[in-house]
Amino acid sequence: MRNTFLKIIIPSFLITLSSCSKDDPATDPIVVPPVEVTDALTTQNVKTYMVDPNASAETVALFYNLKKLAKTKFAIGQQDAFSGFYNNGSTTESDIKKTTGYDPALLGNDFIFITDKQNNNQADNWFYQQEQKTINDVKAAYAKGIINTFSWHIREPYNEDSFYTADMTTEQKSTAFKSILPGGANHEWYKKKLDKIASVFLKLTGSKGEFIPVIFRPFHEFDGSWFWWGANFCTAEEYKTAYQFTVTYLRDTKGVHNVLYAFSPDNSYSKSADYLSRYPGDKYVDVLGMDNYGDFAAGQAQTGATKANAKLKMISDLAITKVKIAAMTETGYYVTATTPPINEWFSTYLYSALTANSVQISYVMFWNNSKDGYWVPTPTATNAADFKTFATKPKSALINTLPKMYELPK
Repeated sequence: MRNTFLKIIIPSFLITLSSCSKDDPATDPIVVPPVEVTDALTTQNVKTYMVDPNASAETVALFYNLKKLAKTKFAIGQQDAFSGFYNNGSTTESDIKKTTGYDPALLGNDFIFITDKQNNNQADNWFYQQEQKTINDVKAAYAKGIINTFSWHIREPYNEDSFYTADMTTEQKSTAFKSILPGGANHEWYKKKLDKIASVFLKLTGSKGEFIPVIFRPFHEFDGSWFWWGANFCTAEEYKTAYQFTVTYLRDTKGVHNVLYAFSPDNSYSKSADYLSRYPGDKYVDVLGMDNYGDFAAGQAQTGATKANAKLKMISDLAITKVKIAAMTETGYYVTATTPPINEWFSTYLYSALTANSVQISYVMFWNNSKDGYWVPTPTATNAADFKTFATKPKSALINTLPKMYELPK
């Protein structure tokens, strides 16, 4: 689908009218002025396309600027960039900065430890310490102009031991998601988890006391069966109900107004009708996302990149029509001691997926580096040059080329 809101300039042209008689002098040329069709999104109407009509000024600016960014660039980010390092490397700077000289434009965070049952809010508690570290990382990123996003690997409501269905009984898998819905046996439990999340959102403040905007993507990769909120364990309507409740509870009951909400399945959808089959609705979603690792796996090469691009084109077109943000919310290729990198994975395959066919993607996020492997190479890795080439291509943006995201243009 073409973007009917793209700015189109029809060049001026001259229409010369001649008289019926050769004896009459020719009339002066009539100049037809350019016809300009502007974007649907403006600084004046931006809130009408957002989930939260009472969003903070900085959050409104983030929505507007992310939407505009996609026309020329995509922000590059990584999960736990300030805390996850390959081979236990230096913790003073992100692995992306070590390799490129610049921090990422996007920082991924998670509520997994913050909402853990063992978090007792005491200073000597490891889970509470992770909560404080996450808050500090978000504040540090915001001070640098970096975008913050949160996922949530929420553990199942019975034993709170795992978020993977492989660790659950058949009975637990069939009832867990239904139990957190309004009226369900674990609905109050779920509300307490949201209370904790809301308390963190409201602690995220900048140097002037303003609330720091974040992107929150609950119940991600729901089209798969590996998480207990997966499509095999709830109906489309149940999924929509849970997502809608999450938004309205945080926004309306808890008074959280610094959040953009992201909808992010895995890569199983190639048609818009399928992609929207569990979509909660425009009133509940700011970001149309997609996680995609499978199309970039070993052996996929350009064929996989082309598949990924077609899927990104699909959500890009939807985002244009709905005036939402489109994003590649997770991707990567994991390199370990026994899994070598793929030649030109970043600079050729991923870059083409993110840019071909005029897709408009606002950001891409890699998963977190760890002691045993990496998604983003460190300087001595054999594919470090490939990542640097990717990061310096015309449409790529690390923090050094990211525009100001928290101010509306004048």
